[in-house]
Amino acid sequence: MAEEVKMETFAARLGIPGLVFRPVRDEGDHPIVADVLNRSGEADGLDYVVTTERVANWLTPRSDFDPQRDTILAEVNGEPVGYGRIGQWQEANGARIYSLYVAVVPEWRKSGIWEAMLDWCEDRLRQIAADHPPDGPRFFSTSADDRQKAWIERLRKRGFRPVRYFYDMIHDRLDDLPPAPLPPGLEVRPVEPEHYRAVWEAIDEAFRDHWGYSESTEEDYRQWLARPHFNPDLWQVAWDGDKVAGVAINVIDEEENRKFNRRRGYVHTLGVRRPWRGRGLGRALLVRSLAMFRDRGMTEVCLGVDAENPTGALRLYESVGFRVLHSSAVWRKPMTQEENDGSTDP
Repeated sequence: MAEEVKMETFAARLGIPGLVFRPVRDEGDHPIVADVLNRSGEADGLDYVVTTERVANWLTPRSDFDPQRDTILAEVNGEPVGYGRIGQWQEANGARIYSLYVAVVPEWRKSGIWEAMLDWCEDRLRQIAADHPPDGPRFFSTSADDRQKAWIERLRKRGFRPVRYFYDMIHDRLDDLPPAPLPPGLEVRPVEPEHYRAVWEAIDEAFRDHWGYSESTEEDYRQWLARPHFNPDLWQVAWDGDKVAGVAINVIDEEENRKFNRRRGYVHTLGVRRPWRGRGLGRALLVRSLAMFRDRGMTEVCLGVDAENPTGALRLYESVGFRVLHSSAVWRKPMTQEENDGSTDP
């Protein structure tokens, strides 16, 4: 494979005996990816678990993503020490985003492997971008949790800058919830398989106003259905007749809870469609979700929010008792100044 030959040239620059760069070849590599991400995350103090099932969902082949061309594994004498992947999409505002992420286990972070894998990712993304029309600004993009100090240091050295901040928030007083009735005329019903498409479309519509939005595809929908923690029994979906007005997609990760000896639920997605905003529906769905988690034995609930969310989500979450736990940011840099017509505003 041509891409594997190119990877060999990046590995050869370092002169590390036994170092091999190669792509993820099949599902047999999924446990390897999970192991590298977990070891890297643990070193950074991140409290999540990456499972093989989650990796399988992330690495689902798509028309715009081929694991055998768009991933890279680093091995030293057969031991996995690093993993990276790239992706690309076009935002609704016309910007083309070329994403990358590289994780390296702590023992090998000062070896140059991290930098070489980042070089490969940027090189591969430039190759992809060469086939795209010059129809808007272009940015390399990634994300970093505030606890990922070594990753952030490398991003800064490569010219990346934070362009949007996000908060991870937690609520751990579930026995003290404020009143939040559903607006008149709306009701929450159990979610059946025939509702999945309507729920998905409502989420997509609700997030059209948000920073970084890109049009969803049929492949996105199928990948969403296949998520490991897809559990509609936990969801809160409000209906106005036969129309979905608002959605709270909720998740419980039992494996993660066992590892960290906690009882945590997640409000993964909370969205209200435009015609139903300003009536307290988001607050009602959020409080209903908190009560549902409490009744299922959870003692804390987390969610993520754009710090500059245009619909006032941060104020809503704070008003029902959430507080900031950690922050993260999207980091970007122009692919080249020329390709961005002189603009550096992401």
